[in-house]
Amino acid sequence: MTTEKHPFEPFLPEGARILFLGSFPPQAHRWCMPFYYPNWINDFWRILGLIHFGNKEHFCVPDEKRFDEAAIRAFCTREGLAFYDTACEVRRLKGNASDAFLEVITPTDIPALLARIPLCHTLVTTGEKASQIVAQTFGCPVPPVGGFIPHSGLDPESPPLRFYRMPSTSRAYPLPLEKKAEAYRKLFK
Repeated sequence: MTTEKHPFEPFLPEGARILFLGSFPPQAHRWCMPFYYPNWINDFWRILGLIHFGNKEHFCVPDEKRFDEAAIRAFCTREGLAFYDTACEVRRLKGNASDAFLEVITPTDIPALLARIPLCHTLVTTGEKASQIVAQTFGCPVPPVGGFIPHSGLDPESPPLRFYRMPSTSRAYPLPLEKKAEAYRKLFK
C-alpha cells in the first residue's frame, strides 16, 4: 500500500485565533474545491454558514455541488480561522476517507504549527482520530464531544489555549446538522 502526503499547505492567516484540525483530507476525486473540508457532502461549511450567517447554504455555489472557495478563504482570513490536519502522511487501509481505516504514518508537529500562529487561543478537533492525536501530542485526556480542556489540562510547555473536541462534520456521524451547529457555536462566543 502506498502512502499519501498532505495535499494542502497549512492555512494560517495572520492573526489566527482558532486552529481547526481534522485527520486528513479525502481522496482528490471527492473534492469540490482544493481547500479544507472539500467534500460536498461534508457539513463543515454548512455549519459555519448557519452559525455566522443564519444560512447553511451561505458558502454553497447556487445550482452547483461545490463550495465557494474564495468566499471561504476571505471569511476565514477575516475571522482568524486557521486549518490543517493532524497527519502529514497517511496510508489508507481501505479506499475511502474513513478515519477508522486511516493509518497515520507522519503526525503533524502541532506545537510547531501553533508557534506560527502566536495569537491562537483555541485548538479544535473535528473528529475522534484528530482528537486522539492531539491528546497524545500534549499528554492530556480527550475532551468529551462538544467540550474542551483548558490550558491547565494541557502540557505546561504548550501555549495558553483551549482544546475543544467537536462532533465530526461528516454525514456518517449520526447527529443532525442543527445539533452539530449548536456544539460549534460555543467556539465563537
